[in-house]
Amino acid sequence: MSGAINDATSPSAFSDKSAKIFVAGHRGLVGSAIVRKLQTLGFTNLVLRGHAELDLTRQNDVESFFAVEKPQFVILAAAKVGGIHANSTYPADFIAVNLQIQTNVIDASYRFGVKKLLFLGSSCIYPKFAPQPIPESALLTGPLEPTNEWYAIAKIAGIKMCQAYRIQYNWDAISGMPTNLYGPHDNFHPENSHVLPALMRRFHEAKVKGAKEVVVWGSGSPLREFLHVDDLADGVVFLMESYSGLEHVNVGSGKEVTIKELAELVKEVVGFEGELVWDSSKPDGTPRKLMDSSKLAGLGWTPKISLKDGLVDTYKWYLENVKQ
Repeated sequence: MSGAINDATSPSAFSDKSAKIFVAGHRGLVGSAIVRKLQTLGFTNLVLRGHAELDLTRQNDVESFFAVEKPQFVILAAAKVGGIHANSTYPADFIAVNLQIQTNVIDASYRFGVKKLLFLGSSCIYPKFAPQPIPESALLTGPLEPTNEWYAIAKIAGIKMCQAYRIQYNWDAISGMPTNLYGPHDNFHPENSHVLPALMRRFHEAKVKGAKEVVVWGSGSPLREFLHVDDLADGVVFLMESYSGLEHVNVGSGKEVTIKELAELVKEVVGFEGELVWDSSKPDGTPRKLMDSSKLAGLGWTPKISLKDGLVDTYKWYLENVKQ
């Protein structure tokens, strides 16, 4: 009962709006955006399961689910994610849970006749001192960033598993590696959120309190790349329709912004009128992190949402959904 590669690469395969598609991890930042995108495009047969209904770390449960539902396509956006603190505190969880989810879903997808699977990774798979911008070929060319190597190793294993199943079984499994993402359903937690949602929350709270200033760590000089999660969802659909290669594909915006520029833009979008103060006695982190997304651009896809428009959209969602 293996998936047939020829079906998956024919142009009409993924465009059938009644095709049964399993989006794993549909409640997260990435999965929820993919579901929104597919629904907007008119797909009517999405299979969605929350963690309480289906624990993807349990092989028997996953196999039973695939045996009953028999999805035609799978988008694997489920993962255990977290920042530096979480990765250093719970390394066993980050490697074990992610390996379990990936192994169970990828293997069951193949064995129960899924036509095509897309596995989503992360830019943290690349070596700490990878060339900038980072091409796909940088994978496994040097040591990883030690703070999140547990998560990165699991994601690298997922890429390699997709490649191995393609080589051995001629099965259409592909991988996409997104850059730093933001948008609706992001994590705005005060302690363990990423830089963009953390800045948005801090400026909003300062505005509400009428604070005179917001202090941000570092000099503001590091360069970062951000992609709105709705752009990623668009890219995911594009890859499902148009790409069936062995190598993973970077999905980035290709646009860099300094942390200082980002902070000023967030400040403007939130409407904080006070001062922005940089505490340059605090560390800056990596000076530059940009993915080379020229391969994807060469295939014919580029992002559409500007950082300013994306921030406006994200702040609107924050105001409507995050408890103040």
